[in-house]
Amino acid sequence: MTGQDIVCFARDWDDHPTSNNHVMRRLARDNRVLWISSIGMRAPRAGTRDGARIVRKIRAFLDGPREAAPNLWVLSPLVVPLPHAPWATSLNRSLLRTAIRRAALRLGMRRFQVWSFLPNTVDYAADLDPTILVYYCVDDWAHAGAYDGARLAAAEARLCGRADIVFATSQPLAEAKRALNPATYLAPHGVDHAHFARALDPRVAVAPELRSLRQPVIGYVGLIDERVDQALLAHVAARHPEWTVALAGRSVVDTSALAAHPNVRFLGHVPYERLPELLKGFAAALVPFAVNEYTRHVNPLKLREYLSAGVGVVSSDLPEVAAYGRWCTIARDAAHAVRALETLLATDTATLRARRSAAMRAEGWDARVMELARVVDRIRQRRAA
Repeated sequence: MTGQDIVCFARDWDDHPTSNNHVMRRLARDNRVLWISSIGMRAPRAGTRDGARIVRKIRAFLDGPREAAPNLWVLSPLVVPLPHAPWATSLNRSLLRTAIRRAALRLGMRRFQVWSFLPNTVDYAADLDPTILVYYCVDDWAHAGAYDGARLAAAEARLCGRADIVFATSQPLAEAKRALNPATYLAPHGVDHAHFARALDPRVAVAPELRSLRQPVIGYVGLIDERVDQALLAHVAARHPEWTVALAGRSVVDTSALAAHPNVRFLGHVPYERLPELLKGFAAALVPFAVNEYTRHVNPLKLREYLSAGVGVVSSDLPEVAAYGRWCTIARDAAHAVRALETLLATDTATLRARRSAAMRAEGWDARVMELARVVDRIRQRRAA
């Protein structure tokens, strides 16, 4: 797919990179992308984090579209952050239609595809009269604890019914969305292999955050939210007080019980650019998700990132992890996770780390996005005929 103009509804561009960023950055190599930063899926909460975010969005709106990557411009529109209020949706439709059309014309985009990574955008997307409407589903929004799942599921059903193509990042998600739209395709996550494989480069130093910690370091990278099984992490920390359990990422849930363990360290957000240094210092890594209806649909992006860095992984028993059983250990419960970590620490070698990384080389984002583009081209040409 080349020479296309794309308007994309996604999260905030400057957040920690996700599939949203990886897909659009690669599509922008041969197309032009106007990225619409998050329009919000929940009302803001009282507190400094949401308040500061609103201030940042107002400043970004006043600055207008900015080129964040080659051929990729980011627009932060002003919207009323009440996603389920009918009057707010009506007002936001008018605000978004005007802001996006104005920005698109400024960039020379007159007719464009619309891609959405968010489930609540059907009205906003339809107002833009896209040549192709693509929904890229990354989560089971109906069971996402931080949101009004029932309302998001209803909005998502409308979006699936209207979309020309639905991509879903896990097999359970694809099966669920195919019932709403037969033009649903499995689109597993890729990995920025070359970036994370830097952890194997002897010239790359271990991140300073880890140098003073007691070894070995058992690590996790990612948002600490309702998906994370804090009881599992606490069990690991309690069973081996001589280990350090290091958690890199923002916490958006209460972690006080976990923090009570003296060998648990919260590192906060570590920039994406520095993650290879961090992973280099991990003796093992965890995908410690609670197993429930929400996580059953998750395709953990961090699994491929850990493995690309060569790090041995112990993961909760998630459906999408099963295909990687050769390269990681799937733990049935917390006790099994501890035993798996003990074995991993006793048997890991530089050779095994190199093999894990090499196994992920074929799963890069370039190949994944090329396949997405082929699907869109087929549908686009079929419609043109």
